[in-house]
Amino acid sequence: MNSLPLLSDLSLFCEAARRPTFAVTASELGKSSAFVSKRIAILEKTLGVRLFHRTTRQVAITEEGEGVYTWAQKILEAAQGLSEAVGGGNVDPRGVLRITSTFRLGRRNLAPILSELEQRYPELEIWLEVIDHPIDLIREGVDIDIRIGDVTEPHLFAHRIVSSKRILCAAPSYLDRYGYPSTLTELSRHHCLILRERDQAFGVWRLHGPNGIETVKAMGKMSTNNADIARIWAHAGHGILLVADRDVRESLESGKLVQFLQDYWQPADVWAVCRTRLADSPKLRICLQFLQEQLNQGPYALIQPTSNLEE
Repeated sequence: MNSLPLLSDLSLFCEAARRPTFAVTASELGKSSAFVSKRIAILEKTLGVRLFHRTTRQVAITEEGEGVYTWAQKILEAAQGLSEAVGGGNVDPRGVLRITSTFRLGRRNLAPILSELEQRYPELEIWLEVIDHPIDLIREGVDIDIRIGDVTEPHLFAHRIVSSKRILCAAPSYLDRYGYPSTLTELSRHHCLILRERDQAFGVWRLHGPNGIETVKAMGKMSTNNADIARIWAHAGHGILLVADRDVRESLESGKLVQFLQDYWQPADVWAVCRTRLADSPKLRICLQFLQEQLNQGPYALIQPTSNLEE
């Protein structure tokens, strides 16, 4: 490599890496396809590697390109950090902010919050992706993953947003008909409503209790990956539900659901998980602070006053 690449070319490369064709990149950036192709070619010559596989219909990043992408992200973040330091910390965040979360949190909470974030910082390009499975933040280039449950990856940086836990509950009509389970093992003989979320093995409940972590096989005829649907079924007396306490607070207060086996619970804290230290990314630090504030207070907070909860 005879010279260092331009920051503008690295930024353009990162944009192109996230899109299917140079034409799409050009259109979204207000440039011509010829300009994008030329700058990518110059960057490839500067670095001495091929960054994309090109066909007439699409471009795909090469293995070498994936390595360059990781370094380019670090370089661009560092450059923004320098700008912030020189500018006295008053530089507004700009560039791509990629966030992932579950379908429910993404739709109900993050979508309107990120709308306000974009209005406050118009130089941001926000990408929200809702998925129902775990994701590799580093490989996928995700900045923030808003997730529920334990964070097990030691190389990531986790910031707790809301403390919560999953509890066992059911409708009085179900408990009157089938009885209250008095031990955890009795759950396997009951009708359980299977709620599959990203951090849970399907149909297997691992609960903290007096004897540590215990596992029980949850059996049932009705399952879903949406907590609102599971709560409706529980209200109708279809079975036992293991659900975050914040999602059934009103149901418990009104008596529509009853908690039992109170000594057993499952972690359901909400975390913002990042692949980069906040100290190394002004953009990430500012945006995460905004998300923390909005997810704890305001109209789209994770825990709402009882009067604001929807049926």
